[in-house]
Amino acid sequence: MYDVVIIGAGPGGYAAALYAHNFGLSVALVEKDQEVGGTCLNRGCIPAKHWLYTAEVFSTVKEANTFGVTTSEPALDWSVALARKNEIVGGLTKGLAGLLKSRGVDVVSGFGRLDGSGKVRVAGPEGEQLLEGRTVIVATGSAPRSIPGYEIDGTRIVTSDEALDWTERPQRVAIIGAGAIGCEFASMLADLGSEVHLFEMMDQIVPGADADAAKELAKNLKRHGVKIRTSIQVGAAQVGDSSVVVPFDDDSVEVDVVLVAVGRRPLTEGIGLDSTRAVVDRGYVEVDLETMETAEPGVYAIGDIVAGTPQLAHVGFAEGIAAITYIATGSSQPVDYRAVPLVVYTHPEMAEVGYSEAKARELGYDIDITTHGFTAVGRARIIGQNRGVVKIVSEKDGPILGASIVGPQAGEMIHEMMYAVGWEALPSEAAAFIHAHPTLSEAVGETLLTASGRSLH
Repeated sequence: MYDVVIIGAGPGGYAAALYAHNFGLSVALVEKDQEVGGTCLNRGCIPAKHWLYTAEVFSTVKEANTFGVTTSEPALDWSVALARKNEIVGGLTKGLAGLLKSRGVDVVSGFGRLDGSGKVRVAGPEGEQLLEGRTVIVATGSAPRSIPGYEIDGTRIVTSDEALDWTERPQRVAIIGAGAIGCEFASMLADLGSEVHLFEMMDQIVPGADADAAKELAKNLKRHGVKIRTSIQVGAAQVGDSSVVVPFDDDSVEVDVVLVAVGRRPLTEGIGLDSTRAVVDRGYVEVDLETMETAEPGVYAIGDIVAGTPQLAHVGFAEGIAAITYIATGSSQPVDYRAVPLVVYTHPEMAEVGYSEAKARELGYDIDITTHGFTAVGRARIIGQNRGVVKIVSEKDGPILGASIVGPQAGEMIHEMMYAVGWEALPSEAAAFIHAHPTLSEAVGETLLTASGRSLH
């Protein structure tokens, strides 16, 4: 009998398996795919960011003349970029498999299904086997959603899964859904020269994000050529032999391919949760967020399938650590969801942490709002990326509640604000620390100085 049997080797599952080594726990990790790493490593975060960085390199070369570097017009060899993506993913999955082996984790290939508490039946290449564990962690992840009228065919209508393996760049693309995934593909494709139409039924892109940050990102995406339409619903796709027509209002656009990016659904069907007392609502599993335990003692759930928590790889990591900590010690180390950073890897990037302005007001806080642009930040001007803004939300005469950044390397800079939010720092306390000059992070420092009541520039 294992101490822990984990179903799913994505970020949450493999993080839990690796972390269990710290406590000497025996672990079996069940994975239905050929490779470990889940969506993030194989069909999500890592390959997507490869393509986004490829677009960034392309844009940098295209603008090289601005810096006095004379070049010819860049051309992208898509097959080379695709091969590099596959090489990166392959190297990381092999490295992860090796690390799991070195930690003594038994990786079991096949589809895992709960058979009551503490039992997991695995249907794999070598038939069915029964694994028993003192505890079980369910980490089966998620898959892309679709919408009526947009049946995924892998060619004309695709999800991010298929788009990451396109063998050539589509000339004209419609993207349905302007969340993080939709915006990232829009940014990447526009920078590489595609005609991009981005549709969102809500009144802003990246729904749920700070409204000012979303507006700033939309403004920058439009500068890059993305045609954005919000507060709009599309009609059923009209699929032809070589194109797709997307109707909306009294208009339509004709494109080569439609990317459906309307979110992800939890993969909990058929995994045996109904053989336990775990509560499942619309596919999402309810847990005690202090411990990640379900209503079935000894059965835990983490990652994208958990009800009410962000579907982010780093949240899966943290939930895996929280579950293992409780299993091993009996003491809880819950995730501080309030201080979880969100990054949209567009050009420029958008990142946020803590409460947005709207959320803080909704919760009844009396707040101060402080902003500072990148316009006059020396390092931003040097690299030719001085558009964007830092915004800090703080309680009047109280701590920092949240922050958003739209600008170059926002995803790196947001972690400074993550600590400020997580440690409930006062603006004056955070502003007391010195930022190196010239750096992009000076934009954060300037915002903190202003928030503390003593602005500089």
